[in-house]
Amino acid sequence: MNTVFVVNQLREWPLDIPEATVVAARTYLADTANDGSSGPARVFNLCRTNRYQGRGYYVSLVAEARGQQPYPDVKTIEDLQSGNLVHFLDERDTHWALPAGGASPLHLDAFFGRDPEERHHAACAQLFERMRAPLVRASFERHNGVWRLARAQLLSAARLNAEERAFAMESAKLELTPRPTRVGGATDHALAILHNPGEKDRPSNQRALRMFVDMARNMGIRAEILGRHDIERLPQFDGLFIRDTTHLNHYTYQFARRAAAEGLVVIDDPDSILKCNNKVYLNELLTRHHIPVPRTMLVQRDNVDEVVPTLGLPLIVKRPDSAFSLGVAKVESRAALDSVLGTFFASSDIVVAQEWVPTEFDWRVGVLDRRPLFVCQYLMAPGHWQVVKREPGRRLEGATVALSVGEAPEVVVNTAVAAANLIGDGLYGVDLKQVGDRCYVIEINDNPNIDAGNEDGVLKDALYREVLGVFLRRMKARDRIRSVAA
Repeated sequence: MNTVFVVNQLREWPLDIPEATVVAARTYLADTANDGSSGPARVFNLCRTNRYQGRGYYVSLVAEARGQQPYPDVKTIEDLQSGNLVHFLDERDTHWALPAGGASPLHLDAFFGRDPEERHHAACAQLFERMRAPLVRASFERHNGVWRLARAQLLSAARLNAEERAFAMESAKLELTPRPTRVGGATDHALAILHNPGEKDRPSNQRALRMFVDMARNMGIRAEILGRHDIERLPQFDGLFIRDTTHLNHYTYQFARRAAAEGLVVIDDPDSILKCNNKVYLNELLTRHHIPVPRTMLVQRDNVDEVVPTLGLPLIVKRPDSAFSLGVAKVESRAALDSVLGTFFASSDIVVAQEWVPTEFDWRVGVLDRRPLFVCQYLMAPGHWQVVKREPGRRLEGATVALSVGEAPEVVVNTAVAAANLIGDGLYGVDLKQVGDRCYVIEINDNPNIDAGNEDGVLKDALYREVLGVFLRRMKARDRIRSVAA
């Protein structure tokens, strides 16, 4: 795709690289060579845009009319001129990748998604993704511990001093830099694996991670483990595999969003993280599609009195974002229910309550690319009603028994696949309880455990090959689409 930088005066942007053309606004607007007939193009509008129907405004407007991709587009220019920021606040993710402490307000420049002060690249990448504007100055204010975008304005190349201009041009070059050529040519691909070795409930142990890296090498994929501070390296890769515990207000979600915006193949993708991390959403989704679940109530402060008569005792109470047996409580009296709800209501206006379905183990069905991948029985922790028992200073976990897909009851596998397919085509772990010939979906996890010695007990090496094979097929398909578009 062609790239054009448009400026008021050529001296404002002395960038000379083969992948791009720099033109003055007057030339761009008048030159028929830029009419879009030569193919798709990205047009980075670095002109002054603070005047309605000024020359900078018309650069973006004309680019849209020519079928090109302006950065920023006219809607962004108009919204920022009017102070309307609502379109840049994604309702699914109001979290900005900014430090929890620090002074408020916080002022930030974002040049092609990078911070000239080298402190807040992740937040700058979010601004670039949402506004599609190359030069932005933004202010954030913290309310109740959460950063909100308060003000934003577009900058022009003319407003940058020499140091800022040098950094902006370096950032532009990075934006245009093609992915590095892989060893072995275009058939090789690179996969980033996000992992936090300090995470207590990490979804893959070290031996499993080594298996993924070694198997990837055998399949012609260059796999590399990334940490939480490596988000700016994502454009160097073709895919992102998140082997870290995911949350919405968390760097894992920012990695998924950034990778998706960069066109990488992503597991877990942002939509899957969003959907699986909230049990209110899952209950509504499963119920609407007639997937069996235990009797469930969405509890608010005004219907607490209905919980025990409806579900009986004991019963299970869950925070909507609970995971790994955290934020889940078994209550055996009304007094215990009131105590737990008082705690959970402090962080959520809705709490999930379910009837208690006692079983000796939970089924876990791994689903990938809409097909069953593995099946396990997760036995309850000794003397406990959950798979994981947490005590001060120690963590007890029940045994894992791996089975082949064919050994598991058909109703368990079919129910799990039907549930997972409501989320998407990624990698999911569906937890179910079976009572007689009936089974009930307890939850759908977007980053299921794949631990060496547990989930790979039947498939062994083939489990890692299957996961990586899906990445490889999708990366090759993406390459074909890009080659046709080019």
